[in-house]
Amino acid sequence: MSRHHKEVKLNRVASEYAVEIKNLEVIFHTDDATVYAVNGIDLRLKKGSVLGLVGETGAGKTTSMLSLMKLVPSPPGIVKSEKIMVNGLDIMHMAPDELCEVRGSEISMIFQDPMTSLNPVMTVGEQIAESIRQHDNVTREEGINRAKEMLKVVGIDPNRYGEYPHQFSGGMRQRVGIAIALACKPTVLIADEPTTALDVTIQAQVLQLMKDLQNNYGTSMILITHDLGVVAEMCDRVAVMYAGNIVEEGTAEDIFNKTKHPYTEGLFNSLPNIQNRNVKLQPINGLMPDPSVLRAGCAFAERCPYAAPRCFEEKPELQQMSETHRTACLAYEDPGFHIRREEKS
Repeated sequence: MSRHHKEVKLNRVASEYAVEIKNLEVIFHTDDATVYAVNGIDLRLKKGSVLGLVGETGAGKTTSMLSLMKLVPSPPGIVKSEKIMVNGLDIMHMAPDELCEVRGSEISMIFQDPMTSLNPVMTVGEQIAESIRQHDNVTREEGINRAKEMLKVVGIDPNRYGEYPHQFSGGMRQRVGIAIALACKPTVLIADEPTTALDVTIQAQVLQLMKDLQNNYGTSMILITHDLGVVAEMCDRVAVMYAGNIVEEGTAEDIFNKTKHPYTEGLFNSLPNIQNRNVKLQPINGLMPDPSVLRAGCAFAERCPYAAPRCFEEKPELQQMSETHRTACLAYEDPGFHIRREEKS
């Protein structure tokens, strides 16, 4: 029996980018406070490339990507943006039926916790098949066959089609999440901490699987993570987020070898030194600022070892440091900054 599949016509403009975001703000109005989760970020993802979105928990990484799929719950969330485009499609002004067509076929998301993102009372196979039938005009049998094929692609025996999420390990559930996300071969894939809570061996397998899928299908990817090792292995470009702002953006080479922003520097300094085990870790002092308080100046100023008085009064904008590298730091305009930085290192 075939499922009725309504054809929705999408208005698409030509674009060299898989994703374009301009001046994105996300605010949550709660009974207790107004939370400023994302504070005017710009992002662009070239087709076929992988962008790493890095930062501490609470930096706004997941919220900004949920905005890209129009999945921020409203209320309490309010999303404002000059532009949110996916493959030349204007996400901000789409009707609900158009969004249903886009999610899954144009853009998909692998959620952070596969135990909560999978339906516990549906078999894993049926959850994959449902996604396929939602977007493609196929019979029930064709949906089942394609779902079994997807299980095989992610390294799960197709005979487990009829099993439930609780019968799978964490790593296997994550693979099911990847199978659902990729069932309709989306051109853009968002992976939210895809290796969190997995043991090291399974982490490596999941990352290799994502690499293979990108190579085979030319998928454009945004990888949300706080694991800089994963970023080094997977990403072409990196955007570093802090307190709802992008503070540094560049190629992986720029971020790892030509680090500019003091926060990015702090992230690297807080990692163990494999070459010299005697070097002490240098954690970033203090905590991320309260997102319900809008501050003048740089959000990182209170924790920054190089902060000057103007850093507490003036908000920095992303400045071009090279053709591929941008950072938001007022200290670079201060002649004494480089001296202070050398003295500290």
